[in-house]
Amino acid sequence: MADILLASKISEVESSLVSSEPQRRRPAPKRAPRRPELPPLDDEIQAWSKPTRPVEDLDSLAGRYPDRHISLSSKRKQMEFYDTPERPKAFSMDSLEFFFLIAQYFREALPLRLILLMIACQKAGGQIRLTQEEMSTVLDVHRGKINEALGEIMSHGIVFKVRRGVYQFNPPYSYRVAEFIPGTELVEAEYVQVDQDKTIAKIRKDESLPQLVRFPSLEHMREAIEELRKQRAEERAARRLARAQRQEEGTAQ
Repeated sequence: MADILLASKISEVESSLVSSEPQRRRPAPKRAPRRPELPPLDDEIQAWSKPTRPVEDLDSLAGRYPDRHISLSSKRKQMEFYDTPERPKAFSMDSLEFFFLIAQYFREALPLRLILLMIACQKAGGQIRLTQEEMSTVLDVHRGKINEALGEIMSHGIVFKVRRGVYQFNPPYSYRVAEFIPGTELVEAEYVQVDQDKTIAKIRKDESLPQLVRFPSLEHMREAIEELRKQRAEERAARRLARAQRQEEGTAQ
């Protein structure tokens, strides 16, 4: 009898200890969030006020919009022409990329100074009205040096000579689209705008111009930069080898 009462007392103590501990809630199972059903939009302007749904793949997207043409846009190369039937003679233009490459390629200061001078003096449409004498005077350099640097710049199709004292920038490199000419007491103000596509078409039709001028690209300059770096690395390696050989000969003596 005493054993039964003792067992009953122990059971009561254990139950009181268990009940005094806080009960922890088990986390509810996670459910996948419901995606809103998006009916096809009759008017594109409605899309601004509708919730969006992430695109998992093009097949599911094409299934929701069977009457739409769905595609992935291709990656464009910097400073390269890309023609499409819908946009013939279209091109991307980035003068900063041009500055970046000429800073890498031209090792002498004069070609860079000459390019900057022509950029500053170009008219709307990329035309530069400067004689070599004027370039020489502005940059304080002998005309022979100007002629040499100008020939190097023209060899890459950056500019080409229209006639004496008149040069033309290729639009992908540097091209002034428009300019505002303030008026005076005698002359009215003027706003001049030149479309790039017209200049491109005119340049491409002129078969007397070099191929690199008619179809400009900076890819050849990128390749020239790599060749130049390879050549300079070979020259440095040759100098190191010659220096090591001289040191060995001195040690042997």
